[in-house]
Amino acid sequence: MEKISIKTKRRCEIIDITDKVEAVISKSKIRQGCCVIFVPHTTAGLTINENADPSVRQDIDNSLSILVPHRGNYSHAEGNSDAHIKSSLLGSSLTVLFEANRLCLGTWQGIFFVEGDGPRQREIWFRLIG
Repeated sequence: MEKISIKTKRRCEIIDITDKVEAVISKSKIRQGCCVIFVPHTTAGLTINENADPSVRQDIDNSLSILVPHRGNYSHAEGNSDAHIKSSLLGSSLTVLFEANRLCLGTWQGIFFVEGDGPRQREIWFRLIG
């Protein structure tokens, strides 16, 4: 298993990690297979979406904040219930195919880490299956 650390800067943030995933794959001896990406945090998630236009990330963040507002009628007393819910909606793992040590993504797709309760130091775990 491979692990990387990232430092988030804001409470809610969507970070393109496509290049970090490709780096893990490219240094591997496995030329084709699946890359399982996992976030071991209950207030962060992962998604695949458009990486050509940064406004898409802003739209996703804004829409998640409308669907699950920071201040709501939540029972959880830590003040981060929205982040837990957003994490559940997004999911904590992705599986992405790769061939010839390159991700098999659509033309406009990228892989994103979604922070819900930052800023924090976070980990992303990878398992390559060939």
